[in-house]
Amino acid sequence: MAEKKMSTSRRNQLKSLLLQIAETMLEEEVQEAEREKMKHLEENCPSLSVPGCMQELQDLCRKLHQQIDLVDEERFDIEMKVKKSNKEIDDLKLTVQDLKGKFKKPALKKVRMSADGMLAALLGSKHKVSMDLRANLKQVKKEVKEEEKQTGDWRKNIEDKAGMDGRKKRFETEA
Repeated sequence: MAEKKMSTSRRNQLKSLLLQIAETMLEEEVQEAEREKMKHLEENCPSLSVPGCMQELQDLCRKLHQQIDLVDEERFDIEMKVKKSNKEIDDLKLTVQDLKGKFKKPALKKVRMSADGMLAALLGSKHKVSMDLRANLKQVKKEVKEEEKQTGDWRKNIEDKAGMDGRKKRFETEA
């Protein structure tokens, strides 16, 4: 009986208190973020005063374009840093998996490649090996049948073999 169990009413009361405290903290964070945003906008984006003449408007546009270019350069630099760090993270994950000895098999894509292409990819460009599978096959010449060589009257052969006459001749010759 070292630990006394808490009653359900007490537990529910504490839960509701924690939720109220968390809710007030979230509201304070939202308000603080809004104040920070307004402060940042006041510092970096002064109020816009539209000048009256055309020359001043052109100067203002040039100044705004220069600021836009600077922001775009910073954004691009940050994106490249993020991509580089993501690639490093992926490489480190792979090395950790290698060290653990457990490997995840990546999803492989189907690649259509000839046998010569595979050999070139495996052996490199230094080795010129062509794998012509058909060249290694034996060539078989067709034998011309004797029946095809005979160029006699085809109607005679058919009449001999067809009908009752042909069967009678076979039967008579066997008997």
